[in-house]
Amino acid sequence: MSHRLFVALRPPPEIRAALLPIQSGIEGARWLNDNQLHLTLAFLGEVDRHGAEATLEALESVPFAPLDLKLGQLGSFDSTGPGRTSALWVGVEPADALTDLATSVRTACRRAGLAPDARRFVPHITLARFSGAGASRETLRPWLETATPPPLQWRASNFHLVESILGQSGPHYEPLASYELVED
Repeated sequence: MSHRLFVALRPPPEIRAALLPIQSGIEGARWLNDNQLHLTLAFLGEVDRHGAEATLEALESVPFAPLDLKLGQLGSFDSTGPGRTSALWVGVEPADALTDLATSVRTACRRAGLAPDARRFVPHITLARFSGAGASRETLRPWLETATPPPLQWRASNFHLVESILGQSGPHYEPLASYELVED
């Protein structure tokens, strides 16, 4: 049996709750719910039981101190169609520290024999996804120009290995293990 896995930071409840009110006003958007809001450090995809066990162990070796994070600007990812968008997100800062953590996590996953997604890391929390060819950038421009993420900060003191369980109402995310970030 395989598991669809990723490694993520999970913002605290008050940050997630503050993001929910800006998630509206776009027809065709599939807004993520509270359970789905996270910052992906590494997407691993389908992993068998042995790979999952190796990953659980390898992630214990990720050396990192807690991070003081804050919500940044809104952004979007392009779809495969010209002038189309596949997802809307809010950035998370500081990007350099998060990139270093993502690099350490991905290195640990490779040591466990897995091949994390090779896309360039962009520290963000996905807010909405669009089906098929995506949404027109022109249609999204007013939302991107007027929606304002709350200027909130938090301290990330752990990250998680998470299983994505696909269902009819979208994916449900179940943490399998948590890893504490410790002061040097």
